[in-house]
Amino acid sequence: MEYIRRELEELEKQGLFRTLRLVNGPQEAKIVIGAKSLINLSSNNYLGLSNNKRLKNAAIDAIRKFGVGSGASRLISGNMLLHKKLEDRLAQFKKTDAALVFNSGYSANLGVITSLAGKNDIIFSDKLNHASIIDAIILSRAEFRRYPHKDIKNLESLLKRDNIFRRRLIVTDTVFSMDGDLAPLPELAYLAKKYNCLLYIDEAHATGILGKTGKGALEYFGIEDDAIIQMGTLSKAIGVFGAYVCGSKMLIDYLINKARPFIYSTALPVSVCAGAIAALDIIENDGLLRQALSENIKFFRQALRSFGFKNSLDPTPVIPLLIKDAVKTMEFSKRLFSKGVFVQGIRPPTVPAGTSRLRITLMATHKKKDLEYALDKIAKIGKQLCVV
Repeated sequence: MEYIRRELEELEKQGLFRTLRLVNGPQEAKIVIGAKSLINLSSNNYLGLSNNKRLKNAAIDAIRKFGVGSGASRLISGNMLLHKKLEDRLAQFKKTDAALVFNSGYSANLGVITSLAGKNDIIFSDKLNHASIIDAIILSRAEFRRYPHKDIKNLESLLKRDNIFRRRLIVTDTVFSMDGDLAPLPELAYLAKKYNCLLYIDEAHATGILGKTGKGALEYFGIEDDAIIQMGTLSKAIGVFGAYVCGSKMLIDYLINKARPFIYSTALPVSVCAGAIAALDIIENDGLLRQALSENIKFFRQALRSFGFKNSLDPTPVIPLLIKDAVKTMEFSKRLFSKGVFVQGIRPPTVPAGTSRLRITLMATHKKKDLEYALDKIAKIGKQLCVV
């Protein structure tokens, strides 16, 4: 066990050692860690739905009717009414023929990618795609090409060159989880058709956020293409837990028979499904939360730029402040915590070496006065640490 101790010591020396913080209470715009109340700028609960009364009541009603567990995988005895209702609701929401629910975004990516590609196939992946996508590609045993972030010209050159494989798959996040920028989806859809590739998109940080009714990046860009496979999570803007894949009925039938994380996992508790259905109703029929989030995003991004911090104009709630140095990043996070602002520092291996950052995430339920307070502290500490 000596090597474990040495590796832990090395992680601590490099500013890469991680610990868990205990949150007392629900995920809200303000949270309590220990006995300290903090403005929460580290949650993916973008629309503030994780503690929403309608979702909680729906989940409680489902527990009373169906119990707390599903008992088995869905192919054994765990396929329950609310799983089917949620999948029908997701397919309607995403305008696809069918949907399939998974237990997490990680397991969905593992299940779909390893089912669609294998030894004689090739996958083209954006360099900044989520770790679950990278792990899934490695497990698939397909050939693997990483193109520079959002570099359409480089991707097309790879597609022209690598044209001898049985199946070809382009995979991308639509909103990149550490940078908060958008994939060039119209161009990717064009290349997928031009070169006869499947296009698989991870909508984890886009669903509920982008588009007129929150359907995601396809709605935002005005793309209607039944061939695009859409995956996303239920754990971010939707506010509960789990994931989904939306596409053709044939695709869903294929995944039911081929996707190992689906086949060999006990089904999601139906209370989660009930909460997700309630959230989708809110997202699709009530745009006020999305409007409030959009206003917070514009305000916060503009304020950061006025202080000298660089950030993009992307309409997403993920805002990175690039610090570069891991130790300085964690010191920034620590000082903010002492002032009542909770922002996590992100270090390697989550991001490449030399790109450590504060990852700020905004919620629809953040009050402007709290955002102003947080911005003031970010600006002052940034000057103290000479990062702005």
